[in-house]
Amino acid sequence: MNPPVPAVLAELAGLMIRNAMPGVAEAERASDLGLSAALLGVAAEIWDRQAHILVEENRAVRALLGEVGGDGDLHISALQAENDRLRAALIQAHAAAEAAGDKARQAAIWTELVAATERRRLSTAPV
Repeated sequence: MNPPVPAVLAELAGLMIRNAMPGVAEAERASDLGLSAALLGVAAEIWDRQAHILVEENRAVRALLGEVGGDGDLHISALQAENDRLRAALIQAHAAAEAAGDKARQAAIWTELVAATERRRLSTAPV
């Protein structure tokens, strides 16, 4: 998730502390509380499915790159690091496919990139 869940939660903690202080205008407090509720909902949704998304993406990109193996460590930080590594390799593979004029490989990579976008779509997304 971008921004990462810990950063969102830290921001929400700051909003709560500030809004607990006396003298905060009611309109500002209401706005901050609405924003906080929305961000907590998004964080909850992402938190629940992030490992699943990363494992699926890592598996799909490994297949495109012809790599074998899987994700042994299911910590989000480890899955994300592997996802970052695989995506960097995919960029190189895509550049190589473009340079070689390999339209089939380019199409396969674009298909996965579209699928990755769909996997990450929030349930509240308008499109």
